[in-house]
Amino acid sequence: MKTLHTVVMIGLFGLMLIALKTGDFVNAQVKTLQGESASVTATIEAIDQGTRTMTVKDDKGIYETMQVPAEVKRFSELKVGDKITARYYSNVVIRLKKPGEAAVDLDTAALTRGEGAQPAATAAAQRTITATVVEMDPQTMSVTVTGPNGYKYSRRVADKKAFAQLKVGDRLDMTWTDAVLIAAESSKK
Repeated sequence: MKTLHTVVMIGLFGLMLIALKTGDFVNAQVKTLQGESASVTATIEAIDQGTRTMTVKDDKGIYETMQVPAEVKRFSELKVGDKITARYYSNVVIRLKKPGEAAVDLDTAALTRGEGAQPAATAAAQRTITATVVEMDPQTMSVTVTGPNGYKYSRRVADKKAFAQLKVGDRLDMTWTDAVLIAAESSKK
């Protein structure tokens, strides 16, 4: 079974190779890749303040019951019929490191509560790691990188020119950012 970290690293490596495919990565030394962006709106169908659970229904009629953590301070203000909108964004920044630059492996996260009339919050997490190109196979045009925690991943590079610009020993800083914006809209107008 793959861990979340492994799945994220596989996705990041795939995005890195998309950047290499464009040919802009090596020339610019830094490349920002837009990741996923999604928006979901659901209507609150039931709330249990005692157990801090809430049941919502999306526009396709699918119900989801969720436990709301104690950190959500304005949970008591939510009412049946209110609409909740969640917007998810992600992006990845890849940078070819200069020789001798120190490796990085760090996580940061932040939660910002909304200050408007309705409950709202933004949660963001950012992870930066250094990965090193350890193998290149010209027959299959694949690149293998290693990173923190001993992970190792191989992927085929579709663009021959981009593949030719890489070499074993190149180090890449990969920073990915995920953010979720959640806002409630009262059913009372």
